[in-house]
Amino acid sequence: MNETPAHRDPRRSGMIWLWLSIFVIAGDQITKWMVYTSIELYQRIPVISLLDITHLRNTGAAFSFLSDAGGWQRWFFIVLAIVVSGLVVIWLGRLPARGKSWLCSALALVVGGAVGNVIDRVRLGYVVDFISVHYQGWYFPAFNVADAAITVGAIVLLIESVVADDGRIESGRAGTIIKRREPVERDDS
Repeated sequence: MNETPAHRDPRRSGMIWLWLSIFVIAGDQITKWMVYTSIELYQRIPVISLLDITHLRNTGAAFSFLSDAGGWQRWFFIVLAIVVSGLVVIWLGRLPARGKSWLCSALALVVGGAVGNVIDRVRLGYVVDFISVHYQGWYFPAFNVADAAITVGAIVLLIESVVADDGRIESGRAGTIIKRREPVERDDS
C-alpha cells in the first residue's frame, strides 16, 4: 500500500484548514473596504451601548500597539507577519488534517488575521480598525476582523496547549494530569 505522509499530501495535512484563513482574509478585507469607503475617518456610529463602528487608521500592531512609533514599524510588521505566516503554513503542512482540528483551526485563524493586516499595511501603509468597544468612559483599543481572528486563534492555541488529546488537562512541565469531571447523570424519578 502506498501511504503518503501528511506533510507531502495537502489533502491529508493541516493545510486543508487554510480555507479558514481565506474566509478570515475575505471577511476582514470586505468589512475594512465597507468602512473605508462609507464612513469618514474618525466618524463614530453607535451600534449598541458598548459598541461603536469607528473608522480609524492604525500604523501600529494589533490594538494600536506601537502606533505612535516613527514609521519603522510598518515594514517590521510586514516582514514579521510574512515570516510567521510562512512558518505557520509549514507547521500546518506537517500536521495531520484529522485529530488536530483545534490546533489547525487556531493556526489558520492566526494566518488569516496576519495576512489580512499585511494586505492593509502594503496597500495603505496602515491598518483600518473600526470595532470600538467601550464602557462608562473606558475604551478598549479599536480593532478589526483580522485582530479578532488572531486573538481567538491565540486563545485556542493556549487552551489546546494545556488540554491533552483525551480531554484531560495537563498542568505544568512535569505533565501532571488533572482528569476532567464527567457530568453526573441524575435520576429524577
